[in-house]
Amino acid sequence: MQWQTDWGLRGRMALTMFLLFGLYIVFLGVLTLYFGDRLLPIVIVMGLFMGAQFLFSDKLALYSMGAREVDPDEYPELHRTVERLAQQADLPKPKIAVADSRAPNAFATGRSQDNAAVAVTTGIMELLDDEELEGVLAHELAHIKNRDVMVMTIASFLSTIAFLVVRWGWLFTGGRNRGGQQQAPVFVAILLSLVVWVISFLLIRALSRYREFAADRGGASITGRPAALATALMKIDSGMEKVPEDDLRGQSEMNAFFIIPIRSGFIGRLFSTHPSTEKRIERLRDLEREL
Repeated sequence: MQWQTDWGLRGRMALTMFLLFGLYIVFLGVLTLYFGDRLLPIVIVMGLFMGAQFLFSDKLALYSMGAREVDPDEYPELHRTVERLAQQADLPKPKIAVADSRAPNAFATGRSQDNAAVAVTTGIMELLDDEELEGVLAHELAHIKNRDVMVMTIASFLSTIAFLVVRWGWLFTGGRNRGGQQQAPVFVAILLSLVVWVISFLLIRALSRYREFAADRGGASITGRPAALATALMKIDSGMEKVPEDDLRGQSEMNAFFIIPIRSGFIGRLFSTHPSTEKRIERLRDLEREL
């Protein structure tokens, strides 16, 4: 296949990172003013935590979903399909994992193309036919090709710190700086952190939604069958509504990685990490007509 660089995705990634970088420079400057010497240990601990999360993102994601790596003897057809699609996408074959869940879903994880994993649930393998499952797997490989997981992990780093300041900033109220002067009210820093977190949240959500469109296009390019992925999305979307609520509740934290997120009412859809399934299918239909 001829993989075409998605300059729209790269441009959005670069713009989002630039805006977040500028936002966080101001944010850290203000936090230093308000928290003084007490800020450094917090940043160091969070940096170590996020560094570990980045290095072990694939294992953490698989563990949180209850997915386990499987070998070719257990799922020979799944391994053959992923290996063939990876070759077509000019990617190293990722690790393959299966989660025993009725929720029909799939996701990719890993900090790089050489350290990636693709996971599917038993529910999605039962729901989709071979061509549809191939389209879903190609979509996940497109995420790996575009280095989405690495970018989203980095983009979310200081957003997490801002959220923690909003949540726990009251613990740092009062006190004096090195000069013995009374520090400014900490609630001002907490308010700023809230603003920074909201702006970061919206920027990351906008990038996350576009990357799903990009992965749809990339997956369709790998297989050459956009219609198969469109049909798979329809089946997954309708199949998700039939899964018991208890089975979905424990997996909602992985929404950003799933091919279709677990929805939770109007607010959940409003702040979803994914565009609507209808819009994604419409774009795939347009791509099918172009081909």
